[in-house]
Amino acid sequence: MTSIEQSRSPRGPYLRLGVLAAALFVVGTNAFVVAGVLPQIAATLHVNTAQVGYTITVYGIVVAIVSPVIATIFAKVPRAALMAVGLAVITVGVAVTAASTTIGSFTVGRLVAALGGAALVPAATAVAPRLLPPERRGRALTAVGLGFTLATALGAPAGTALAAVTSWRVPLVAVTIVSAVLAVLVAVSLRRAPTDAPLSARARLGVLRERRVAAALLTTVFLCLSFNIVYFFSSAVSAPVTHGNGSRLAVLLLLYGIGGIVGTLLAGPITDRFGSGAIFTAAITVEVVVFVLLTLAGNSFAEAAVLFAFWGLAGFGAGIPLQHRLVSINPATAGIALSWYNTALYVAIALAPILGGLVVDAHAQALPLIGDGAAVLALVVFTFTRDGRPNTHTATLNRPATQTTPPGGQK
Repeated sequence: MTSIEQSRSPRGPYLRLGVLAAALFVVGTNAFVVAGVLPQIAATLHVNTAQVGYTITVYGIVVAIVSPVIATIFAKVPRAALMAVGLAVITVGVAVTAASTTIGSFTVGRLVAALGGAALVPAATAVAPRLLPPERRGRALTAVGLGFTLATALGAPAGTALAAVTSWRVPLVAVTIVSAVLAVLVAVSLRRAPTDAPLSARARLGVLRERRVAAALLTTVFLCLSFNIVYFFSSAVSAPVTHGNGSRLAVLLLLYGIGGIVGTLLAGPITDRFGSGAIFTAAITVEVVVFVLLTLAGNSFAEAAVLFAFWGLAGFGAGIPLQHRLVSINPATAGIALSWYNTALYVAIALAPILGGLVVDAHAQALPLIGDGAAVLALVVFTFTRDGRPNTHTATLNRPATQTTPPGGQK
């Protein structure tokens, strides 16, 4: 019996989705707020900005490698317990980071937080689509995706602003407190969430032998690379219109985040309606056009502002149909496929600072075109994933594809 069936209130699944979204908001804020305060952290720790920046790459590598390992080793652990422990580990890691006085302790804190994220994020994205009926899974993915979107649009900018008037440690302390509270909420509110039958490492790796899954995951890497190569170096890309003014950059990033919120909210329902292929293609097309126009914006701040908003709309909007594609390929292994999706995301997050760093100093304005190249590759690879309208596979999705915990069990 699923948690939907067990809930006495129709609002129950949506409240649980809200808790999951809040948890991912914390993870995203912790990841992105560091990028906004790199100079302050570097000054405090007596290192250069690049050394602190490399912790983003380290964070991404750890999550990418450890996520599938944790998913395999702790396959029999209830998902609520795994997610709660993940949040507790994040709490410890962020606390260590906030208290750091050396780059060594700062890196250790980031590594610990990455381990917590590796446990939490795949479990959360696997649980979310199981909380609603199959025809509403796009909405479920939208809900959890909104957590990351809000972290980009509100969490990271708010943390950066708070750090500007206090210290870079203060927003991290706030993240520590919120993650500790959410650890308790997750353990309580999601104790009856549906769970997949445990799979061996061989079975988990076997999912990758499915051509469509492998293509969707490679698409994920290219998609995430396309916008992160530009996002991580947005200060350099936008320099012709901001002229180094931090307030102007903040406005552009805020508009990017607002566009991301709109894209995330719209993508779920329209993916449920029209299918993942059409929506993904439309989103990628918009992103490609935006990046081309961004290189031609010249010194027009108004044009750049509009383009940043549409960039957020397209970039975040593309992620929902891609996840929907993974869920639809084989509902019986959807949770495993989504865990690999998160691994692919963090592979791209780890690669983007390295690849972008190779050209940012000499050719910053070429970064959007490099992003376009990655976006086009994402679209090409996506064609190798067979797609259809949601109602063409609703019957399959409606069948119980995975084992659930007995009443009173946890996930």
